[in-house]
Amino acid sequence: MIKGISRRVIVVRSPDRRFFEEAIFIVREGVIGQGGVTADQVVEEARRVADGYVKKHHARWYHRIPAPLYAALGAALATVAWYAAALFPLA
Repeated sequence: MIKGISRRVIVVRSPDRRFFEEAIFIVREGVIGQGGVTADQVVEEARRVADGYVKKHHARWYHRIPAPLYAALGAALATVAWYAAALFPLA
């Protein structure tokens, strides 16, 4: 079903296309001009939100470590813990 309602949208194109090509924001009716909010302020807020999303969801260095390496590190730490427990018993 298609409604005959027109909406104001802001399209923010990404300078770094690795994450997304563009973000589309649907502007609430009457927000521009209400309470002293200008169109430039609304566009800047859309850019800020899009930039914040990219920064928040950008992979950290430890997310790029392959799973087998995580398993090997876990096994090595477990071996060290067992060896330390054998050398220095608590009793």
